[in-house]
Amino acid sequence: MAEPGRPLRSIAAPFVVAQAQGVSIRARIKGLTSRDEEVLCRVGAHLGSLAGRDLAARCADGLAHTAQRWAERKRNLTGESSSRWAGTITKATHDQWALSRRSQVAHLNTLDAAIGTIEHRLALPLGEKGSKRAPGGYRSRSEWFAKSRRLALLKERRTKVAADRDAGRVRVARGTRRLANTRHHLKEAGLSEKQWRERWEAARWFLSADGESGKRYGNETIRITPDGQISLKLPSPLAELANAPHGRYVLTSKVSFAHRGREWADRVEADRATAYRLHLDADRGRWYVDAAWQRPPVRILPLEAARAAGMVAVDTNADHLAAWRLDVHGNPIGRPERFDYDLSGASEHRDAQLRHALTRLLHWTCRTGAKAIAVEDLDFAEAKTREKHGRNRRFRQLISGIPTSRLKTRLASMAAEHDLALVAVDPAYTSRWGAQHWQKPTSTPQRKTTRHEAASLVIGRRALGHGARRRTAPPPHHRSDGAGHRAVQACRRGPEREGTRPTRTDVRTRSVHPPGA
Repeated sequence: MAEPGRPLRSIAAPFVVAQAQGVSIRARIKGLTSRDEEVLCRVGAHLGSLAGRDLAARCADGLAHTAQRWAERKRNLTGESSSRWAGTITKATHDQWALSRRSQVAHLNTLDAAIGTIEHRLALPLGEKGSKRAPGGYRSRSEWFAKSRRLALLKERRTKVAADRDAGRVRVARGTRRLANTRHHLKEAGLSEKQWRERWEAARWFLSADGESGKRYGNETIRITPDGQISLKLPSPLAELANAPHGRYVLTSKVSFAHRGREWADRVEADRATAYRLHLDADRGRWYVDAAWQRPPVRILPLEAARAAGMVAVDTNADHLAAWRLDVHGNPIGRPERFDYDLSGASEHRDAQLRHALTRLLHWTCRTGAKAIAVEDLDFAEAKTREKHGRNRRFRQLISGIPTSRLKTRLASMAAEHDLALVAVDPAYTSRWGAQHWQKPTSTPQRKTTRHEAASLVIGRRALGHGARRRTAPPPHHRSDGAGHRAVQACRRGPEREGTRPTRTDVRTRSVHPPGA
């Protein structure tokens, strides 16, 4: 329920999430000789220097960049590489510049939210309590003074970021800014200067090539045959390293894609465009190749078709997924399932944990016979700021730990492989109404329903088009009451459908006196 005197906010209608159109797979390149690794390092370093120079030129152009300037940059790179390498480098540069601009706008929105929260709290009296939607005043004068100084700092920072945005300036660190800052904290990171230098140089290499339909095996620059043989077109200054005709170098080892290998082989045999990226994991000393391609757009499944066989509803939490199977009428079937994951540690570990949890969820969904999965359309962009929940650090860490956009994107991609639809619903009041209407009725002496499992029922019912509340059971009938047994659930659009049956005063019984008596 909402707070007394405060109306409920409007709840958005559920919708079917569009399937991902891009596919990316990865395989390790095993058995490389020292000569192969030397060639890959030299080619990656040479193209990486060209990519860095081109990115600097693009950032210097800012908003004044034109198509003629793009063609000029590509011509300058072609003489030191090739036309295809130059096209790939300039395209990657434009994508990186556009990503930096989007990040700049997101940073401005974060600063605006923090500034607005601080100004609101500074205007309130000291010690005033907040509400669910707005924080209260600061607790002491010292905290008020510290936040006033932080407000000035944030406003100054916002002025600089806004000036960069208006001028078209972006700040990009090739090799990631985090790795650049690690250079000043080698002892804390447990790295020597040589180890850091190897990581830094490997992160700045460029060994990517876009695919071309109609060309041999779908890529003329980095070519992989159906049996896994890898060859690449060498840049002009490194043509003396070639061991095959037409300035190409063929690696000694072959690669095999375990995941989607048949789909990849079908594409390259049909000469359909396939992009490749070679990269080195400096920590392990392993080389990998990524293959990517685009699928044709698929028509989105209608919402009514996704509801036809019931649904599996999922409540997303910081350490697990709570799932429950519902039929078409919104009734729970069986008991809920819990899929745990651990999002601590390195990013590779977190990604693996999330993939394993989603894989178990999809396999269980297929066994239940459902054809759709309902999830919340979560976005904690504003709730993560420390200005809104400054002292409640545990709550901010909890909110930040929930994989919202990453989970929905990955789940949409993985669900498409199992022929499952993904339905996103408004997350408003799901936990509160689940605990109020479903937690106690679905609990048993042997198995208590958690708040998260109850919330999944509200998510599923909302995706199916039903209300969150359970149907109110009919009151016990008086033996002289002729109302009949009320066992049919009212229409979900019927007024007062959740209320109890009103007392009839037009029928005289021993407990009701006639009017005027």
